Amino acid sequence: MSKRGGRSRPASDHNVVYGRKPVFELFRAGRRQVSRVIVQVSREPRSEMEDSLSMARNARATIEEVDRRRLDTLTNGANHQGIAAETGAYPYCALEDRPANRRALWLLLDHVLDPQNLGSLLRSADTAGATGVIIPQSRAVGVTAAVVRASAGASEHVRVYRTSNISKAIRTLQDDGIAVYGLDARETAEIYTHVDFTVPVGLVVGGEGDGIGRLVRETCDGIVRLPLGGKVQSLNAAVAGAVALFEVVRQRYAEK
Repeated sequence: MSKRGGRSRPASDHNVVYGRKPVFELFRAGRRQVSRVIVQVSREPRSEMEDSLSMARNARATIEEVDRRRLDTLTNGANHQGIAAETGAYPYCALEDRPANRRALWLLLDHVLDPQNLGSLLRSADTAGATGVIIPQSRAVGVTAAVVRASAGASEHVRVYRTSNISKAIRTLQDDGIAVYGLDARETAEIYTHVDFTVPVGLVVGGEGDGIGRLVRETCDGIVRLPLGGKVQSLNAAVAGAVALFEVVRQRYAEK
């Protein structure tokens, strides 16, 4: 069903996905029900959106054409690239439903607040083949529309678990036989390439500024650091997490 209209209502940040790649991945993942797809009226060919629109028709979602101003309003002025989808809430997973995985690779985030960082970390986790990502329920950003956009839609594929306590989640993974390492810049930490990541492993990335908390640090099996040689002795949380994730991937590929 397709229609043009001038009554498109604003959607909240938690039930709208915008951008060509995020909307495409939303449909491809199939984890959320999409009620409406809103596209910008344009005289230019919409070939880059056609796959998404085709999947929307197959899903019996309403397709509504609006002018740019209304789409800007719907997405709170975000870079929507001419398309948005109104959908259900993000499908967080429960940690008690975690899969058994002898090659587990978990990413735990200790109070990451920046949507861009969370989105980038979710994209890295998905491309690294992570088992799942664990985030806190409070004092941390959740999977919002901005996070989905920053992840280029990878958030729709990776399994994100919410917990009330990251330290407790670490202990749960440890009970499964998973070695959990925290990333920290302090000199006493072990160089990350010196650790055996071919075993089932979890990596903890701290929030912007403060890094991982004391209790989380004490709960980890070990603390590792990335060697830094420049004047600025810190890395963006998303960059540090990506580097560590792909060191795990590198070691596991080298093992084959």
